Amino acid sequence: MKNNDNIKCTVTNCAYHSKTQNYCSLPEIQVGCSCGNVTDCRGTECASFRLEDGGAH
Repeated sequence: MKNNDNIKCTVTNCAYHSKTQNYCSLPEIQVGCSCGNVTDCRGTECASFRLEDGGAH
């Protein structure tokens, strides 16, 4: 997988993690919210996340 040097990621069980360094291999990601009233970063999520085995988040 080719690193996208613009998207840093430490979620190693994601299918898109570059595995060789802490980067994502996707050309872009979708950021979403995990609750209705986002007030800080804990209320956001990477909506592009997929488990290594092909499952969803």
